[in-house]
Amino acid sequence: MDDDRTLQANVEAELAFEPSVDAAHIGVTARSGVVTLSGFVNSFAARAAAERAAGRVRGVRAIAEEIEVRLPQRPKHADDEIADRAVRLLAWDIEVPEDRIRVKVEHGIVTLSGEVAFQFQRAAAEADMRRLGGVRRVVNLIRLLPIAADADVVRQKIESALERTAALEAEGVRVEVVGGHVTLRGRIRSWWERMAAEQAAWAAPGVSQVTNELGIEP
Repeated sequence: MDDDRTLQANVEAELAFEPSVDAAHIGVTARSGVVTLSGFVNSFAARAAAERAAGRVRGVRAIAEEIEVRLPQRPKHADDEIADRAVRLLAWDIEVPEDRIRVKVEHGIVTLSGEVAFQFQRAAAEADMRRLGGVRRVVNLIRLLPIAADADVVRQKIESALERTAALEAEGVRVEVVGGHVTLRGRIRSWWERMAAEQAAWAAPGVSQVTNELGIEP
């Protein structure tokens, strides 16, 4: 019980320390290393920042994110206006391949489809949509193009990336590759390390799916 209270207090302190998060409206509970975030924020970016902040705290083994996004009151944006700005924003983003992504907007819900080569391109397109005013939700249906790659080469690239990651003790991570499917196993020290390992796996060419089975040391 004392450990739970200490972890809760540490997460609350980290949220208060994070400048991009208004912690006044976020509740924190902790039980056996599982932290639940509740309450509300005024943007998708603030919700993601709150989750990252909680993940940085030592002792966090998992995060249940139940934060509601309440967009500030503003004039309603027509779907065609959102779609037009979405297309222009994607065209300006150098991380997003031109003419590879389609946008559909209905009642403020943006649906992305198409095909890209890398996960970071898929994530960049979704992040662009979350910055647009009037967007209620983003549905990301963008697929990753299959890339023929030798499994041993992919595994070696991921292992090298893990070793270069300053926020991660790579010795505790095992990498298995079958086709474009990467599975991460082993034990690491924090939720932050778990996410860093997953990002490193997604960055390798030819990866179409990542299963993160890394456990966090108590």
